[in-house]
Amino acid sequence: MADRDLGRRPGRARRALAGVLGVALLAGAGVAWQTGWAEDRWDDLRDGRAKGPLDPAAVAPPPEVDVPDVVRPVALAEPAAAAALLQRAAVRSALTQLADPDLGSHVLAAVGPLDGGALSYEQAEGAAVAIPASTTKVVTSAVALFLLGPDRRFQTRTVLDTTGTTPRLVLVGGGDPYLTRVPTTPDSGDPTYQPQRADIRTLARRTAAALEADGISAVRLGFDDSLFSGPALNPRWEPDYFPSEVSPVSSLWLDAGRTADGGTRVPNPAATAAVEFRKALVRAGIKVVGGASRSSATVTATAAPVAVVTSPTVAQIVQRVLEVSDNNGAEVLLRQIGIADQGEGSFAAGQAAVERVLKANGIEMGDSVLYDGSGLSRRNLLSPEVLVGVLRWAASAEHPALRPLLAALPVAGYTGSLADRMDTGPAAGRGRVRAKTGTLTGVSSLAGIAVDRDGNLMAFALMADRVRKPKSLLARIAMDQAAAGLGACSCGR
Repeated sequence: MADRDLGRRPGRARRALAGVLGVALLAGAGVAWQTGWAEDRWDDLRDGRAKGPLDPAAVAPPPEVDVPDVVRPVALAEPAAAAALLQRAAVRSALTQLADPDLGSHVLAAVGPLDGGALSYEQAEGAAVAIPASTTKVVTSAVALFLLGPDRRFQTRTVLDTTGTTPRLVLVGGGDPYLTRVPTTPDSGDPTYQPQRADIRTLARRTAAALEADGISAVRLGFDDSLFSGPALNPRWEPDYFPSEVSPVSSLWLDAGRTADGGTRVPNPAATAAVEFRKALVRAGIKVVGGASRSSATVTATAAPVAVVTSPTVAQIVQRVLEVSDNNGAEVLLRQIGIADQGEGSFAAGQAAVERVLKANGIEMGDSVLYDGSGLSRRNLLSPEVLVGVLRWAASAEHPALRPLLAALPVAGYTGSLADRMDTGPAAGRGRVRAKTGTLTGVSSLAGIAVDRDGNLMAFALMADRVRKPKSLLARIAMDQAAAGLGACSCGR
């Protein structure tokens, strides 16, 4: 089974981070968000504003008051390291549920302060890496935000080649994972997060208007899906993943490579998109001579631009990918990562880009290896330390572009793939844990952030990849209880 497409008192800087990230984690998170206070705090962190008290020395006195210069005292000792803010014994006690035999014989874990320092807890039985399943999406999302930027959008466009008797219009795929057949609205029946999406009907209308303005009423039609290269289905996936779990990865598809009713994945998403675009173009008043055929990138490069529609931002795509564990969206992001870093939109290029970027940012892969962006491959291996390292990287003040990753993690008991987890029984985890789930047959994992009862923020990764199939549900419950234990503890000094 794979994740279906559908989470001692701190100083001023640490308190600000806790106030922002802990908002949706605290038991009163729902009220905080409804009143707007939490959202304001998040905006403060994103925009670099601080709402803490001002340093009195920074406030200028009235001109009529003569005061001496402020003399800064010399510190008698270095500030305590961030790692000292968590008690190892307390964290270990909070995670006693990891000893549940339902989790199987190979359980790994790592926990540390979100703002860095030495890990407060590590558990490894046997191999120090495990199958991560969809917690892989945390890594993919972080690297996408880093390389592409949170505000990047992808274009689906039309271009016109006028060299023939009848002009040739080419539909060019730009790697928009959420391009649809018809216009949608964010509240169009899906209770999960839905960004505003581009659609092929709007592109057809804009194209028709531009063609008519130039006096063109008839065209031949081509399509160009050459942005992505290599196999469309990962050779390290199980043979039955298509059509059950994922579509052939394409830079040009509609509704993530599904039929109009959403029930079936199509074997050639780009050709299907071209057929649908042809219908929309005819409805918009343009005559199309013949069918749609694949065009070369060379023709596209020299053709004149006609019209364009744009995808949601990378930050919005990441939010959707993490909230509902969207395998298709994650695989498109991996291809875009490959293009940005390696100049090639393939699985291999994306894999190489991820490894290079992590290493460049101080996150050593060791024995970890990733073959896809979604976590569907059972040959993927990650250590919990890598996942914790990525979460800390996303939280660091030096990389504000990665902050949307933390905001996108599902909230236990409230949103996305954690909406129905930790929603019954002890309330310790509800609202206090944000995490990405990972589920394959025999695999159960969680990677995210938790805030304890004293406001200490922790990054954690919990992994089990030898779960007996009859114990799958019980293993998930044990994993939830372990994560909830971090929310219930008083793990600080």
